[in-house]
Amino acid sequence: MYKLYGSKKSRAFRVLWALEEMGLEYEYVASAPRSDEIRAMNPSGKIPVLMVDDEVIIDSVAIIQFLADKHGLLTFPAGTVERAHQDGFMQFACDEMDGVLWTAARNTFILPEEKRVPAIKPTLKWEYSRSMKTLATRLGEREYLMGDTFTVADIITAHCATWGKSAGFELSEPTVLAYVGRVVSRPAYLRASAL
Repeated sequence: MYKLYGSKKSRAFRVLWALEEMGLEYEYVASAPRSDEIRAMNPSGKIPVLMVDDEVIIDSVAIIQFLADKHGLLTFPAGTVERAHQDGFMQFACDEMDGVLWTAARNTFILPEEKRVPAIKPTLKWEYSRSMKTLATRLGEREYLMGDTFTVADIITAHCATWGKSAGFELSEPTVLAYVGRVVSRPAYLRASAL
């Protein structure tokens, strides 16, 4: 059984969602970032942390891709063209969405006040909006990023979109709005949200 440490209001939610999608047995331990418990497992103090037997896996993207590969769920096999496209969407979400949102968060409440640069937020919002146009074009008429197959890339992308919404980042692309609505209506997302 897996043991997940983190907070639902963090990237740990991605792992909760993936575990629910895959129907895997796990224990969830609500944990704050930078706590002594987390620092003992991850020197940076960041969450999530997944315990697999006596091994620690850190970083939400690494964790969910590990789970997907290990169980052959929510992913295309490594070495296939489909996996390359899936990884491309994953990288897009990390670069164009997560990176922008994380920079905004750091300059809002994470960094010491004297290190924050609040003036960067309008630029980040502009960049995010431009990326949503690109995502709309790449998504096209497909149900999910990889067509009719839901993958870990959808988890990362939809999580970033919901994070963006809660952080005040406008999402006005109808194609992307409809896609996010479909993805967050999935039963596993709703179960993870209700934990």
